[in-house]
This record gives sequence, structure tokens and C-alpha cells, in this order.
Amino acid sequence: MMKLIATQPYFKVQREVNSIEQKNVEDDRTLYLYEDKLMTKHREFPADKIFDMSFRKLPKGEGILFIHTSQGVFSYTVKKDPEEFIQAFKSLEKEILKKKREEN
Repeated sequence: MMKLIATQPYFKVQREVNSIEQKNVEDDRTLYLYEDKLMTKHREFPADKIFDMSFRKLPKGEGILFIHTSQGVFSYTVKKDPEEFIQAFKSLEKEILKKKREEN
């Protein structure tokens, strides 16, 4: 297993409906950044297929972390500013690019 570099909590709101009520249930999850991949609860992205990460703050203090990949852009709702997580990715990205240059 590759070394864990950084984690970022995120959450998914799921609507539950039954015969008498409708409620939103918050499911707390975590993004895991390893040397070779990024893992979420249901997805795995190879690190060299992630092009960028960006963040947009929302009025309620929450925000959306965008993961830009070769498969498209994926968004994750976060409560905590993901700046450290993004910086950890950018450092990893530099290492990946450096290795690619050394291989050529």
C-alpha cells in the first residue's frame, strides 16, 4: 500500500423519503490522497489522471472541492477549507511530473 499523504473530510446529503416524512441525512466521508491515487467512498482516481483541484466557498461557510480528472470534474461538499489538501496534491503533482521527466 502506498503512503497516505493527506485526508479531507467531506459529506454527502442523501434524501430519505418514507410514507410520512422526507428528511435529509448527512453522510460524513473522507477523501484519501496517496502517492499513487485519490480515493473516495465510491471512486478511485490514479494520481497521474488528476489535473487540478479547486475550491469554491459557499455562503453558509461550507464549500465545494472540485477534482479535475481525465474522467471529468467531480465535486465534493466540505465543511473545512481544503487548502492544505490542495497543497498536498500540488506537491504530489510536482513529484509525478518530475518522475515523468526523469523517465524520458
